[in-house]
Amino acid sequence: EAEPASAGRMMNGHFGTRSLNEDGSWKDLMAQKNSSADISPTSGQMPRLVGLAYASKLFRDVPELQKGFGEFSNHGNEVAFGTIGNASTSEGLFWEAFNAAGVLRIPMAISVWDDGYGISVPAKYQTCKEDISEILKGFQSQPSRDSRLEKAGENNDGYEIYRVNGWDYPALLAAYREGTEKARKEHTPALFHITELTQPQGHSTSGSHERYKSKERLEWELDRDCINRFRDWIVAEGIATAEEMETIDAENKKIVDEAKQRAWEAYLTPIKNEIAEVSAILDSIAAESSNGSDILAIKDSLQAIKEPVNKDIYIAAGKVLRLNNGATVGSHQALLAWKKKADARHFEEYSSSLYSESEESALKVPERIAEYSGNESKVDGRQVLQACFDQALARDPRVFAIGEDIGVIGDVNKGFEDLQAKYGELRVTDTGIREATILGQGIGAAMRGLRPIVEIQYLDYLLFALEPMSDDLATLQWRTKGGQKAPVIVRTRGHRLEGVWHSGSPMGMILSSIRGMFVLVPRNMTQAAGFYNTMLRSDDTALIVEVLNGYRLKETIPTNIGTFTVPLGVPEILREGTDITLVTYGASCRIAMEAGVELEKMGISLGVIDVQTLLPFDRHHLIVESLKKTNRIIVMDEDVPGGASAYIMREILEVQDGYRWLDAKPVTLSARDHRPAYGSDGDYFSKPQVEDTIEAAYAIMRESNPERFPSVW
Repeated sequence: EAEPASAGRMMNGHFGTRSLNEDGSWKDLMAQKNSSADISPTSGQMPRLVGLAYASKLFRDVPELQKGFGEFSNHGNEVAFGTIGNASTSEGLFWEAFNAAGVLRIPMAISVWDDGYGISVPAKYQTCKEDISEILKGFQSQPSRDSRLEKAGENNDGYEIYRVNGWDYPALLAAYREGTEKARKEHTPALFHITELTQPQGHSTSGSHERYKSKERLEWELDRDCINRFRDWIVAEGIATAEEMETIDAENKKIVDEAKQRAWEAYLTPIKNEIAEVSAILDSIAAESSNGSDILAIKDSLQAIKEPVNKDIYIAAGKVLRLNNGATVGSHQALLAWKKKADARHFEEYSSSLYSESEESALKVPERIAEYSGNESKVDGRQVLQACFDQALARDPRVFAIGEDIGVIGDVNKGFEDLQAKYGELRVTDTGIREATILGQGIGAAMRGLRPIVEIQYLDYLLFALEPMSDDLATLQWRTKGGQKAPVIVRTRGHRLEGVWHSGSPMGMILSSIRGMFVLVPRNMTQAAGFYNTMLRSDDTALIVEVLNGYRLKETIPTNIGTFTVPLGVPEILREGTDITLVTYGASCRIAMEAGVELEKMGISLGVIDVQTLLPFDRHHLIVESLKKTNRIIVMDEDVPGGASAYIMREILEVQDGYRWLDAKPVTLSARDHRPAYGSDGDYFSKPQVEDTIEAAYAIMRESNPERFPSVW
């Protein structure tokens, strides 16, 4: 309530309005001005800005969105404003976003605040010609109609670029009025380069600008200070006298000081009240304990802290619980009860809303089994996906798909074949080669109520989009405590193919980087279609990794292709076994099943379980039930050693207490430390194969019964 932008989870310089009601449903975004949730990584806001503006283009130009979506757009007349420091324009994300917005022709207005520095590093080390608008003149569209504004260029396409001094109030008004209205009416993006800005303080308490600016520069900043210049303009225009301005200054300083004090007291009072509550419990424990004097000393130290934080109470309580270890008296139990209650409260304060907690959560989407009439013929797996996407686009006009080669040719594996011709260029859209802003288009559009499917052509290329995915999309629900959401589906393909950069499986990197998104790893295209259906019915965001060499494997299209769903966090038992449980996912499922057949001939019963989703992982602990029968486990994974296999093993042995049932050392079967080498032999000697699986399983069985399983290798 006190800090609605992020519920206190971010620094108070980060802004964001709450787009959602308490139940997670959308507010009427047209009834309020909207600020998307800030992030700190420099230029990291730029990909999302492209998407926020792109949504206006879709709401204006997609016929199916013209009616019925008034809570999200006023016929595409919204402008998306973004700000960035001059030094941060050196980042690649700025350049990618700037180019993308120009290509897309969207109502995006970028303000570059230019104080000549990036913390302590001056512009000469940051920007060619030390001038961002000068080097962007090639993007300029046409001359300004306002003679007061400096513009350059003669082309009719591209950006409106304005260069204005930050202390020049009338020129600022003229620039923003002209640029914003053109962006709104014509969807021409605008850049406002605001120069001669000053830095009232350093970047941080340790980065005082007196350390790196000359005396002359500091004096120049006093002269150019925008607030002082604005004050002078007000007096010069006769809007107020100097005396009136001084009175306003004094009154406002008093208001701010009082507000600061009230806020600080509001923050400290609950903590001090809790210290009083815990102190009373500690007094009771001290009276009952042989360590009473030590406990009272802990209490006194806690109460002596002038500006306590919550962790101070926890530290004191922990010390007392350890001193009083094993006690069963009432006061000790009262402290335990306090801690249990406080744990729940602090989890809610700091760790809730990582994923959707609304009724539209992906974890609440009911399962609907794929149905078949029995008369269906086998088709390529890609055709299963194409039928699924066709149904999704027909069902919901908010659904659109973007990506490299996704439009005219229907993606490189034809999952969207013929769908652009059927639904139009804005529903199924080719993009440039720019993964970060492909994702950004999805993030921003989803934050405005649309349902994007964004394609990163290969899993290896996900690295280009990892920053906005990790810093922005994955953290969005959490960093706003459920105040904003962006239900993007990120589609990609990976795993087994014969090529160094087309067959990667960096799943450990992904799992560590995008908590807050679901990671779905279907073994075939029917499972993938079920996941798309599930996610499109939810308000969560997910990465779906299709198996790259599975598009031409034969499958059957379910009769309910557009409505069947696959639940998240529910593994599937592909093969029952009594000797060893093998856990895997994706393309490795086929390898494991082939190995199971061969091992059966050798007298070894291999159970195979497809986890189906890595985040979430086996919510009902099905895998440990198999382990109870076999007492032996192999985790097979195409990632490098210690990657996703380590994550899976930890989930099974630690989270599910699977270690209790082991009779043999747990084994991980992963790829080599390097990328997969090119060609069939490169794949064979780089990633786990049927033979590797057989050898690993046989070695486990030989250890327990060497007479029955003599040495083979």
